[in-house]
Amino acid sequence: MSDLFSVLKEKVNGQNLKIVFPEGMDERILAAAGRLAAEKIITPILIGNSQAIEAKAKEMDISLEAAEIFDPSNFAMIDELVAAFVERRKGKATEEDARKILLDENYFGTMLVYTNKADGLVSGAAHSTADTVRPALQIIKTKEGVRKTSGVFIMVREDEKYVFADCAINISPDSQDLAEIAIESAKTAKMFDIDPRVAMLSFSTKGSAKSPETEKVSAAVQEAKLRDPHLTLDGEFQFDAAFVPSVAETKAPDSPIKGDANVFIFPSLEAGNIGYKIAQRLGNFEAVGPILQGLNRPVNDLSRGCNEEDVYKLALITAAQALEK
Repeated sequence: MSDLFSVLKEKVNGQNLKIVFPEGMDERILAAAGRLAAEKIITPILIGNSQAIEAKAKEMDISLEAAEIFDPSNFAMIDELVAAFVERRKGKATEEDARKILLDENYFGTMLVYTNKADGLVSGAAHSTADTVRPALQIIKTKEGVRKTSGVFIMVREDEKYVFADCAINISPDSQDLAEIAIESAKTAKMFDIDPRVAMLSFSTKGSAKSPETEKVSAAVQEAKLRDPHLTLDGEFQFDAAFVPSVAETKAPDSPIKGDANVFIFPSLEAGNIGYKIAQRLGNFEAVGPILQGLNRPVNDLSRGCNEEDVYKLALITAAQALEK
C-alpha cells in the first residue's frame, strides 16, 4: 500500500496544489490536514470559523501554519463567488439565494474549486454523500461527453492492484452508462500506474446465457470499443473468465482478455458494492475510495466512518486527479 501512495506523493509534490476540506472542525480532517501541511505535499484549505479551527488545532497540538482557513461568513472575495454561482446556475438562483447557499461549507468549498481558488475538494467525514456530490453536480458538472459521474475503488493487497466500478453512485446503469464508466475507470487506473485491461462483468460469458441483463453488458462492450478502440476491453464475462487464465482459455479463447483483467466493471451498483466488500472482508484487500470520476474538477467523498489515514490518502488521490486534468 505504501508503494501506491508513494507514487501519488511523487506526482503531486512540488505542484503547489490546494485541496479544500469543508469540514474544518472535524478532528480527523484537522489531523490529516496538519500532516499534509507539515509534509508540504499540498496546501490544505479548511472551511469554517478561523478562531474556532485554530483553537481546536492548538488543543490537538497540530500546526496549521502552512494551511489556509476560509470562513464563508467573512470571506473577502464572496461577491466574486456569488456572481459566479448565479451565472453558473443560469436563472435557478438569485443573488440573495446565492448568499444564503454559499454559507453552506460544501457549496462554498465547491465554488472555490470552480473558480480555480483550489484544485479539488474532499468532504463527507460529517456529511452524507448527497451533501458532497450535489454541489459538485450543480456547479462543477461532468466533463464534456460524460453523462454521469461514477465511483471506483482501488483494491490493494500487497503488490496486487485492481479497479472496481461502479461501486458507489449509479444504481442501475444502462449500456451507455457502463461504456462510459469503463472508459473513465481505465483513465483512473492509469493514474495509479495500472495498465488497464478492462472486463465488463455479468453472470454470462460471451453469450453463455441470454437475458436483458447480459445483452445490456454485451451492448456496453460494443459501445466502449467504438468510443475507445485502442482500449484493451472485452466482455461480457463471468468473474472467473476475466480473472483466471485457465477458465478464460476455456470460456473465451479468442478474447484479448486472457484471465488477466485488472479493471472490473460491474453491471449494477448492488453487484459492485457487494463485490468490493467481499474482496475487502474475505480477501483482505484494502478498498481505497470511493473515487469520483467524470467530473470537470475532482471532488471526493469520504465515509462518515473514516479515520485520519483515509482523509490523508483521499486528499492525495484528489490532488493526483487534479494533475490529470
